Amino acid sequence: MNATAQPGAQTPVLTARVFWIFFALIAIVGAGIRIRDSAAFRQTGFDEILYRRYVNMMDGGRQVVGTFQQDMSMHGYAYPVRGSGAAALPDLVDFFLQTQRKPGSECELPPTRFLYIYTSWLWKNVQFGSQPPLSLAEMQKPVVENDRSKDADHRDPALASLHRVSCLFSVLLMLAGGLFAMRMLGKAAGLGVLALMACDPLQIHFSQHALIDGFFTFWAVMCMWTTWECLRNPRGAWLAAHTACLALMVMTKENAFFVYCALAVVVLCNRWLKFGTVTRRFVLLSIAGPLLGVAVLVLLSGGIGPFIEVYQMLVGKAQNLTYAKLTGDGPWHRYLIDLITVSPIVVCLALGALFAVVPRRRELAFFAVFVAASYLIMCNVRYGMNLRYASIWELPLRAAAFCMIWQLCASLGHRQWLAATVAVVALCGYEFRQYTILAKNPALPLYETVTADLLRLQNVIKSAP
Repeated sequence: MNATAQPGAQTPVLTARVFWIFFALIAIVGAGIRIRDSAAFRQTGFDEILYRRYVNMMDGGRQVVGTFQQDMSMHGYAYPVRGSGAAALPDLVDFFLQTQRKPGSECELPPTRFLYIYTSWLWKNVQFGSQPPLSLAEMQKPVVENDRSKDADHRDPALASLHRVSCLFSVLLMLAGGLFAMRMLGKAAGLGVLALMACDPLQIHFSQHALIDGFFTFWAVMCMWTTWECLRNPRGAWLAAHTACLALMVMTKENAFFVYCALAVVVLCNRWLKFGTVTRRFVLLSIAGPLLGVAVLVLLSGGIGPFIEVYQMLVGKAQNLTYAKLTGDGPWHRYLIDLITVSPIVVCLALGALFAVVPRRRELAFFAVFVAASYLIMCNVRYGMNLRYASIWELPLRAAAFCMIWQLCASLGHRQWLAATVAVVALCGYEFRQYTILAKNPALPLYETVTADLLRLQNVIKSAP
């Protein structure tokens, strides 16, 4: 392929120093967007209440906690927790099982999403020390207009810590996406993808709330990155990083299964697509990493019995969850509808790249196989479709979109850089505008990214929610 058609192949004006200066400037802008409170939704969401409860329970001692019932009322418990931090997880698992077994209890998130909860607990202890949590009455106070400092996510130690961990890992995901694109596609792609990730509406939304999805996506992207590096150059450092990232992803969320299966398909397709070399050591460590993560979770959960029961309970109750039935169903192309609603230009460019660029670029074929394999599994989960889960495709879509922009600008010769830069900046502006439309509307504050709410915010549906 000629140099003008390949991002980063010929970059006479983009020296290492210039590249890192622009990389830092874009990263600062992206971090600033995430750190600034901008979401219209200022209450405490369902998931946030549960994660906050687990973080507080990790302090140990006698805990007074509430669980949701199917009529959305709360049932209170006084529960003793032995130990603190990671040592408290067996009691958290026992509490989860005891309360979820009771008739009439609502399906809740499991404490085996350990890494996110534990990281937030560490943050809370470092920043807030022994500061007590807000009372239930304080948590339920109405928000004060134009004064976010009075919001619960600023004043409650556990909730504030969860928010800040989500924000931090949204920034880290943005950086990882830019660096991965640079390693895979070159310096031009590194800057372009970093800019598109910086203005990604979905990732900015995750940074504003105590949601696990941005945190999980970071580890999923790290697993993608280390898989690519191990195929290209299976050195000891990359193999160790790959093993660790797989283990940490498994310890974050059960959706790790989708990512792992998709990466396994990528490795199998290497036989024909020739991404790199599959070594025996790489295969063994790719199996050992998830097993290590599962082993740690089993140990922390108090044994294999409670660990298995947690997931059996979660799957069984989630299938009967009214909210999931109302919002998580749909045809196989449900994710495409949601993605196009949020980032239409990015998706259209990525689909164009699938036909115009991917056949000539095995790097993008790596992403295409990953998205196709994970999509095939995820679109068949009964009552389990939500745009939040599609965040693992945000980097592949933006990498493909940038390559399509670069290809379209190739005919301009030496003006290719200027045209591509203008196009990327314009697309970033449009993406940020999409975020302001979707997440900053006080009349319909967005928390859950369900299709109906996304369409209402885009004025496709004008009926009352």
